[in-house]
Amino acid sequence: MQNKKDSFLKGALILTVAGFLVKILGAIYRIPLAFLIKDEGMGLYQMAYPIYLILLSISTAGLPTAISKMVAEDVALGRFKNAYRIFIVSLVVLASVGIGLTLILVTGAEQLAVKVYQNPKAFYSIISIAPAIFFVSIMSCFRGYFQGLQDMTPSAVSQVVEQIGRVITVFVLAKLFLPYGVEYAAAGAAFGPVAGSIVGLIVLIMVYYNRKKTFTQKIKFDTDSSLESPTHIISRLFTFAVPITLGGLISPFMNLADAAIVSKRLQEAGYSVKRSTELFGQLTGMAAPLINLPVVVTTALSASLVPAISEAMALRNRQMVASRAETGMRMSVIFALPAAVGMFVLADPITVLLYKNAEAGVSLGILAWGVVFLALTQTTTGILQGIGKTMIPVKNMLIGAVIKVFLNYFLTGIPSINIRGAALGTVVGYLIPALLNSAAVGHWTSLIIDLNYMVVKPTFAAALMGVSVKFIHVKFMAVGLTQNKATIAAIAFGALIYVVILLLIGGIRKNDLELLPGGQRIAWFLNKFGVFRR
Repeated sequence: MQNKKDSFLKGALILTVAGFLVKILGAIYRIPLAFLIKDEGMGLYQMAYPIYLILLSISTAGLPTAISKMVAEDVALGRFKNAYRIFIVSLVVLASVGIGLTLILVTGAEQLAVKVYQNPKAFYSIISIAPAIFFVSIMSCFRGYFQGLQDMTPSAVSQVVEQIGRVITVFVLAKLFLPYGVEYAAAGAAFGPVAGSIVGLIVLIMVYYNRKKTFTQKIKFDTDSSLESPTHIISRLFTFAVPITLGGLISPFMNLADAAIVSKRLQEAGYSVKRSTELFGQLTGMAAPLINLPVVVTTALSASLVPAISEAMALRNRQMVASRAETGMRMSVIFALPAAVGMFVLADPITVLLYKNAEAGVSLGILAWGVVFLALTQTTTGILQGIGKTMIPVKNMLIGAVIKVFLNYFLTGIPSINIRGAALGTVVGYLIPALLNSAAVGHWTSLIIDLNYMVVKPTFAAALMGVSVKFIHVKFMAVGLTQNKATIAAIAFGALIYVVILLLIGGIRKNDLELLPGGQRIAWFLNKFGVFRR
């Protein structure tokens, strides 16, 4: 029973692997696509994509999380009939929202292309991508349902299949329609998300019908006749989902604020328009995407924590709530710290490796520390959502965002600080909600944090790793390796060194490993060498 109850770590790992694959595929396909449809085609494609993402975030940002929480609560109490009713009602709601937003985009496509973008060619891309909103909305309902059952595999598989379907469609249709004009090629590429969402949805429907018999049997044994009305379910869905959606919109708006503030303040500090744009591009286009890569782990962990904490709350098991909250927060620190230290120590070599631009390392070296605070913010947000305190992380993120804008404005305008000020403001903008969320988690879950186990040991291991990585990088270059090869080797050795040190000082416990897929065999093997005998 304990293994089943703590399976959220396995689910987080499954979602993490899927998340990395999706990000890698998403980053890679844009390069050959740019060669195929050229600058104008990419411009037309990018005109449609942001609108799609905004409408998609409105329709799906908070509802899947709300579904997973509500389903997890009822399943924990054995109320399988009501859990299934929540799924059906949610499916109708999300289908309706998806259809509505799709129609809005279709009917407004011409106005957007002509009046907003002042480019009639963008019409075809906008029309092409619009149906994806409907299919992704349906897909998000199935994902929320499976996550509520604490089964992350269907969501992970569908994400990967969706991205593969998207990439294949993008290239096939873009190449097929290119002879008819670049606007049609861009429209073909914009249809990629539609095709991807359709194949992803097909996977989820197949899994649903494959596993429906098991859940139907549980429904038969459910004697509870007190089912919620559809109106009450819808009310609970939106009560929980709206704060999450609002929280999800804070980051895009802060990015818009950065675009409006940073470049302008750099110019006021004495930099030319061209130089200001370059520095802003280094921060937002080169350094920022890198710190978002490690937090794929904590994004998955947060998604797994919501139903896991909700289940424990429904069972009124405060000890389980505190235990899962502690595990989630500790794992986020264990994964984020080495990433932050590694990017700080190898900031210049990493940006040379990826962008052939050592100067971008200035922003990355500062921004790297934001990885820890962003990871902790995401994990604690999942915990607070699981216990039903959805507005707390929204308020805390808003406080952090306001402080970030304040620091960005004043620090970036100081010539000696320049773009470093914007990077530092971003780090503090993550630090504030991380601290406030952690305090709220401690208050609402009665969690007592073991600082030695959660902070001191991972920090010690990460510090030794950082020193080792710097030394290894210098030595490898001294023996004749190119900088890029030395960087890759140093990163690989750094990961190994961190894990070994953490094991040797007791920073990872035997039961931590046993919660991961295949972890029992690893724990058994390490235990033979006395690693856990302390």
